[in-house]
Amino acid sequence: MKLDNVVRELRSIANPKNVEGMAKFGINPSNTLGISIYDLRPMAKRIGKDHELAVGLWSTGIHEARLLAGFVDDPEKVTERQMEAWAADFDSWDIVDQVCSNLFDQTDLAYKKAVEWSAREEEFVKRAGFVLMAALSVHDKEASDKEFERFFSIVKRESTDERNFVKKAVNWALRQIGKRNLSLNKKAVKVAESISKVDSRSARWIASDALRELKSEKVQARLAEKARKFR
Repeated sequence: MKLDNVVRELRSIANPKNVEGMAKFGINPSNTLGISIYDLRPMAKRIGKDHELAVGLWSTGIHEARLLAGFVDDPEKVTERQMEAWAADFDSWDIVDQVCSNLFDQTDLAYKKAVEWSAREEEFVKRAGFVLMAALSVHDKEASDKEFERFFSIVKRESTDERNFVKKAVNWALRQIGKRNLSLNKKAVKVAESISKVDSRSARWIASDALRELKSEKVQARLAEKARKFR
C-alpha cells in the first residue's frame, strides 16, 4: 500500500476533538490526529507487514502514523540503526509502549536494547528499556528465568528516578517479570522488598505497588495453577 494513500486515510478519520482528551492522559498532542488505537489496529491488520511502508509512516512525524508503523513493520527487517533512530524520536508514552510491545520486543536486539536503554538519561528512551523488559516477560515464552533475573539489579538501580513515565515503567517491568512464574515471583518480591528500603519516594511507590499485586491471592493462585500444569 502506498504511503500517500495510508496518510490520506488517516487524515480522513482524524478527530481533533479527541486530541485534547489524549493530552489529559499525558499523550503528546503535537502533530496528532486524534485517532483511537482501536481504529488503527484494523487498519494494520488490513495492510499487513510492510517494512518500507512502516519506515515511511514513521518519517511523517504524525503521531498515529508512527503508531501504525509499529504495527505493520516486520521485526525481522528492523535494524539496530532503525531502533536507535526511532528511540531518539520517542516523545510520548503511548508511542513507546506500542512500538516496544508490538515490534521491538520481537527483534533479535530486544534484550540488548532493554539493558542499554534502561541506562539512558532521556525519559522516553529509558522508559522504552523497561517496557521491553515487561513485554519480553509476557511474549517470550521460551526464555529462561536467567534472562529476566538479570533485569532485577537494573530495576533497583533505576527505582529512584522520580520521573512519572520512568517510574511507572520500572514498576511495570518488575510486576510483569514477577508474574511470569512462581520462581520469578518469589525473587521479584524480594527485589521489591529491597527497593522499599531505598530512601526515595519513587522507590517506595514502585515497591509498594508491585508487592500489592505480586503477593495478591489472584496472582499467587494463577501462578500455582500454572506450576501444576507444567509438573
